[in-house]
Amino acid sequence: DSMDRASIQERFGIVGSSDAIKNVIDRTRQVAKTDITVLLQGESGVGKELIAQALHELSMRRHERMVVVNCGAIPEGLIESELFGAEKGAYTGAVEKRVGYFEEADGSTIFLDEIGEMPKEAQVRLLRVLETGKFSRVGASQQQQVDVRIVAATNKNLAEEVQAGRFRKDLYYRLSTVLIDIPPLRERPDDILPIFDTFLHEFSTEYNSSHKTLTPEAEEILTSYRWPGNVRELRNVAEQVTVLLRDEEVSTDELRPLLRDVGEAAPSTDLMRVDQQDEERQSDDSGSDDIRQ
Repeated sequence: DSMDRASIQERFGIVGSSDAIKNVIDRTRQVAKTDITVLLQGESGVGKELIAQALHELSMRRHERMVVVNCGAIPEGLIESELFGAEKGAYTGAVEKRVGYFEEADGSTIFLDEIGEMPKEAQVRLLRVLETGKFSRVGASQQQQVDVRIVAATNKNLAEEVQAGRFRKDLYYRLSTVLIDIPPLRERPDDILPIFDTFLHEFSTEYNSSHKTLTPEAEEILTSYRWPGNVRELRNVAEQVTVLLRDEEVSTDELRPLLRDVGEAAPSTDLMRVDQQDEERQSDDSGSDDIRQ
């Protein structure tokens, strides 16, 4: 039942008709049915988890639940026991045997998000699993065999991490057997308005409010803005437009305050003044940028 590109996009909510997105979908279709390891590379907010989901759901493993692990969210000292499990008493606080994510994912897919955050010791164990399909629990001597398909994702440039000595070169080669690069939104400006419209539709339904439209100038601002937070930020702005703005039609003046660093995107001079105020504002509350990630 090989689905065509359009139905895959429909099913997984991947909007856009740029060549870049078509290539991503085509590569996903090509490798989904195999057990080959895939590395998804792209900035934060581009939707790497959607592609991971598609890789799993289009594979023979789709009847099992995909196990999702955010490597950046697990404290460094715990990541090995979280991934590979631990015997009772293997470390302070290990009161009972812990089943790791790899064991849970036996027969399924494991999605290792933010793989670039994984500490070196855990990288060694992961390489072993990739090479042999075997691992041992922390504190155990005997090995276990698992049948797991690995999909990893990173918003860092892993090749650069390897150069800097933070990521093992051998592991990088193993992970990137198939590398799928998901381009940032600003590199596919034709996708911006269709995606935004999809979100407007979603939120007008959710909040039971009217489906807003943008003036041509407001559309122009959306398309030329740099979208540092990518699709996630675009979704956020669509939600604010739906909830906060009263008028049916959205003007540039209403839209502009919703964009986090609008000065970067703006070619015209009257926006430069806004930018300076913005910077003063941001120096007062720097760090507030990350709240919406």
